[in-house]
Amino acid sequence: MVTTGLRPRRSAALRLLVVAVALAGALFGGLLGGAAPASAHAALTGSTPAEGSVVDQAPEQVALTFSEGVAMGDDSIRVLDPKGKRVDRGKLRNLCSAGTVKYGTGLPPGLGDGTYTVAWQAVSADSHPVSGAFTFSIGAPSKTTAPVAQQEAGGGLVGALYGIARALAYAGFVLLAGGAAFVVACRPAAARVRSVQRLVVQGWAVLTGTTVAMLLLRTPYTGSGDLSDVFDLGGLQQVLITKPGAALVSRLLLLAAAALFVAVLFGAYARAQEPRQDGPEDPEGPDAAKDPAEEARRRKDLSFGLGIGGVIVATGLAATWAMAEHASTGLQPAIAMPVDVLHLLAVATWLGGLAALVVSLYWGPPVERTAVRRFSRIAFGSVLVLVATGLYQSWRQVGTWTALTGTTYGRLLLLKVGLVAVLVGIAWFSRRWTARLTEVRTPEPDAAEAAEAADPAVAGRADEEADAPSEKAVTVPAAGPAPEPPAVPTAEPATEPPAAPAPEPDDPARAAQLARQQAALRTARSKRLRDADPERLGLRRSVLAEASVAVVLLVVTTVLTATEPARTEEAVKAVSGGQSATVNQPQVLTVPFDTGGPGGKGTARIDLDPGRSGNANELRLRISDPKGRAKDVPEVKIEFTLRAKKLGPLTVVPRHTGKGHWRASGVLLPVPGRWQLSLLVRTSDIDQVTEFRNVKIG
Repeated sequence: MVTTGLRPRRSAALRLLVVAVALAGALFGGLLGGAAPASAHAALTGSTPAEGSVVDQAPEQVALTFSEGVAMGDDSIRVLDPKGKRVDRGKLRNLCSAGTVKYGTGLPPGLGDGTYTVAWQAVSADSHPVSGAFTFSIGAPSKTTAPVAQQEAGGGLVGALYGIARALAYAGFVLLAGGAAFVVACRPAAARVRSVQRLVVQGWAVLTGTTVAMLLLRTPYTGSGDLSDVFDLGGLQQVLITKPGAALVSRLLLLAAAALFVAVLFGAYARAQEPRQDGPEDPEGPDAAKDPAEEARRRKDLSFGLGIGGVIVATGLAATWAMAEHASTGLQPAIAMPVDVLHLLAVATWLGGLAALVVSLYWGPPVERTAVRRFSRIAFGSVLVLVATGLYQSWRQVGTWTALTGTTYGRLLLLKVGLVAVLVGIAWFSRRWTARLTEVRTPEPDAAEAAEAADPAVAGRADEEADAPSEKAVTVPAAGPAPEPPAVPTAEPATEPPAAPAPEPDDPARAAQLARQQAALRTARSKRLRDADPERLGLRRSVLAEASVAVVLLVVTTVLTATEPARTEEAVKAVSGGQSATVNQPQVLTVPFDTGGPGGKGTARIDLDPGRSGNANELRLRISDPKGRAKDVPEVKIEFTLRAKKLGPLTVVPRHTGKGHWRASGVLLPVPGRWQLSLLVRTSDIDQVTEFRNVKIG
């Protein structure tokens, strides 16, 4: 014998589990995709003057080169003098040419010597904000007090909220489109199931709410990072004329059409699925005009219209992502955008239909075998579309096999592929359970049920049983159909004919109570039959496992869309000789120190030029007192150590060239990496200190 059945309050526990997993997934996606700044999809590949360089005379302009298209304004590039005063002309120069994305800003003549700071901010073509800052010097380096924002564009609280909204928008689209597709294409009777209705309507509400939130957050997300700027109407007007703003507005318009679609789906379409009532009819009533063939034709027309309309609306919604994110820029955008739309539709059909199947199996009447098998076939087709479109997208965004393991995007893509493989494996088990399903038997009301309806005490117990279904395990044979549940005993004698319906009470309150009790009896009976079916129990468990993995998959997908594509990262490395854009540049370190004795406080500035491995570097050292004046000390010594390669310490003893100045030529660092620099400063016979800093050598 095999005992099946849910433990007490298991349905409530499952509800909490689903909600907890969804909230955890949204929070996780928000933290990875929003709390940290979105990885730069457009990367700075070069600048004139170069970062950390020293030029003999003031340049006529500052120019920045990017890996892909960006949107910039007059305030996107700011040049600050050593005192923090803005000195650029305040007008953006478009220096782009064929295949080169380059912008600049002019500088006035007569700029003095010293270190200047360049702060820039832009919005990449795939809607993500990017920013950065670097310095260059005219004549000789100097101390600078130019303020530079510590928070990168797209970070902080605004970035976290925007990331959470993006993750929830994906989830809302999946539930809306996939849930509706499940009803129309797999199980029309689900249009009358309350749990499925709630799922689809909640998906629409989540997608609408997050779209409005993202539209309001665009101004602070791509600009100041201040949450109060969500109320900046001027900024909102500027957002509306951008490509991401137009995509969000288009999504809202399509959601208005989706609201009409949902109203018809759960209104006229649901009523058309109501079973035909057999029995005497009023020849003059409305039912007299209903013909079975006409009703079937009406249901067919509704299904066809909803199918065509649903495909159009869902395709339009998916296109609002394709036109503003990865697919809209880079290699082959004319092909990539339709492929991205197909990819999103396949995801929604599979995972959204899976969610609808979960709620149908757990919080609805027994699901028909034909409906489950129909969804299984559609899900299989969706997986094939996902594989085909995913291969193209992977080639387009990754490019090389080495980038799969050598970049963040590639590693996340491998994780996504692994989750899809796990999901397909669980789906295989679900298909096995589906093949073993039998058709649902619709029980007819029997004498016991009529007696229960007439006995308030028995009906009260059934009402409690409906609130806490399956508190008692149902024992069924190891093989064979599920048995009929035992009839509830009544207080009436066995010889009393129980089939007579209870007389209609005169009290309306009593009539309403009896109606509720009869409904509770039917619900309890249906759930007992459902829980006694071992095949459906196994299917529910496997489908719930699928849904849990699907939540994690959506989280990873959200993070992936906020990560710099591997092809872009590899291109930036190629431009900089195989290293990141921050290496192979002169390295400048400012090291405060305090030896603890009289006059022991000061600042050391170390310049290492050109900051490359395998070449002879020149090291310049300047020691100054707390007031910034050059200061001599008895001894300075510098050492370089690369612990990852067990190299060093390599000692450098610079020669004194003037008051507060030392220089060393021919400093050779054999391999690239993150080296540790140690600076020893001695200010008296007994007072000395050693400070440590990390420096990245290309």
